[in-house]
Amino acid sequence: MSNEATPTNVSDQPRPGLLKRLYLWVLGWADTPYGVPALFTLSFMESSFFPIPPDVLQVALSTSKPKRSFFYAAVSLVGSVLGGVLGWWLGATFWAQAQGFFFEYVPGFTQENFDIVQQKYDENAFLAIFTAAFTPIPYKIFTLASGVLEVGLGTLVLASIFGRGARFFIVGTAIYFFGPTVRGWLDKYLNLITIGLVVAIGLGFACVKFLM
Repeated sequence: MSNEATPTNVSDQPRPGLLKRLYLWVLGWADTPYGVPALFTLSFMESSFFPIPPDVLQVALSTSKPKRSFFYAAVSLVGSVLGGVLGWWLGATFWAQAQGFFFEYVPGFTQENFDIVQQKYDENAFLAIFTAAFTPIPYKIFTLASGVLEVGLGTLVLASIFGRGARFFIVGTAIYFFGPTVRGWLDKYLNLITIGLVVAIGLGFACVKFLM
């Protein structure tokens, strides 16, 4: 009887889940000549229906060429804000026909979350959109809901520019000055930092409201 280990057949390995496969597919664009248009397209789609955030590809492209980090941040910002406008338009025009698709197939898009968004819009639509644009909260729910709930397009665009701009340019600035070594640090702490900043901003708004 042989003591040699039996090689593991590749086909016996568990296949990654759908989100993991999408993540790897997105990451793969960084090694092609089409990284920039892919980043724009991803940023655009993620603002209304695509589940993988554009930061994944932005970080990969930026760490390979740190001096172009601000350019990649700008591409992410423009694509994301334009995608947010699409989300607003879809919500304002086709929500009655399309809501079943979003609730069933888009991760994180549930009736409960949608109801929470409506409550936040009633309190402060600008701050709600800014928070979603800046943090890991699913931004797509807020763009679609803004159209459904008749939030002004100008409010959506302005809050998205500030929120998404801050998010993407924080990443771009870190990689520009510290290079690829900062990538692991960003993966570990970026979400905590953005959440902390939003809490601080929210407290600032609360203080202003209390004092006025």
